[in-house]
Amino acid sequence: MTTTAAAVWGRAEQQDFRARVRGCLLGGAVGDAFGAGIATLPLDAIRAAHGQEGLTEPVPAHGRRGAVTAATQMTLFTVDGLIRAQVRRDTGAWHPPTDVHRAHLRWAATQRDWGPDERRKDNGWLAREEWLYVRRDPARACLTGLGDEHLGTLDKPKNPDATDSGALVRSAPFGLLVGWEPQLVCQLAVECAAQTHGDPAAYLAAGALAVVVHGLARGESVDGSVQRALAQLTPRPGHEPVTDALQRALGAVRQGMPNAVRVTDLGADEDRAEGQLAAAVYCALVGEDIRHGLRLAVNHDGPSAATGAVTGALLGALHGETALPPAWLAELEGRSTILELADDFAMEMTQGAALHSPAESHPGWLARYPRG
Repeated sequence: MTTTAAAVWGRAEQQDFRARVRGCLLGGAVGDAFGAGIATLPLDAIRAAHGQEGLTEPVPAHGRRGAVTAATQMTLFTVDGLIRAQVRRDTGAWHPPTDVHRAHLRWAATQRDWGPDERRKDNGWLAREEWLYVRRDPARACLTGLGDEHLGTLDKPKNPDATDSGALVRSAPFGLLVGWEPQLVCQLAVECAAQTHGDPAAYLAAGALAVVVHGLARGESVDGSVQRALAQLTPRPGHEPVTDALQRALGAVRQGMPNAVRVTDLGADEDRAEGQLAAAVYCALVGEDIRHGLRLAVNHDGPSAATGAVTGALLGALHGETALPPAWLAELEGRSTILELADDFAMEMTQGAALHSPAESHPGWLARYPRG
């Protein structure tokens, strides 16, 4: 097989893209783990335990420092589904929402089973990672929406009243499809969110996050990426809660020094997708660096792990993985798995033609990402 991606992707471009993919996935996991340590505490209790500045360094959650929640678990399976969609394209079967749905069903199996089922030939390598077989506070809508194999759609979404951030927190990887146009990225994220979260605010927030990450992964600013997301959402029915929340996030930047009150006022204190997205966008806009942005993101009354995960994904895509706090990365649960998956995604997107084609495919790659 002689086809390569060199004509499209130069070496510097490939390295920059890989750094942003790693940054997005590791950053989301770091933010998730950072917030998990105080996920159930109101701000007064956080300050009583950790001082007036709130939590500034990671503390244990789920028995250890660096433990991630279902937000990171599901994000990894989103990436797995996106790689499989690219691999399956060779067969002429091209429906990425189905591939992502199948990946999320594999995540759902990790929430029911004791460990990997070696009889399943379609598991690939990710579903054989034993550390993923723990339940870490998944959104109820994710469990019920993936409780059967029926595919939710925009016409008939699963859980039409689900407004929480369960779909939002797994949707950053759609934005890493940098070769796609923003409207297609948005559409795919929205369709996949509707597989578990049928309220328009919930699935449109997921689409907006994907478009913002898409801009950041292409080297655009946070502000410019948010403006592009607003343009994508405005024509869609039911967009007002999400577009209004994003406009408030942009406006809050000009209202003075960043603090917990501003983050809370944007909706961080409640587990609604549009509020979590707005708070994360604000923290990404005003964060002096990733550590500062994440500290802003988690110190409030609401679901700190969700706000941290979305903020970390945004800042990681913006700055790349070398900007992440090294000490926080060192203790991150599943870091090697996240890195391996990030590099596989980057390789598939930049050099997929050298790994598989309709005529010839590398068997090692198909063993990792089966077409079945």
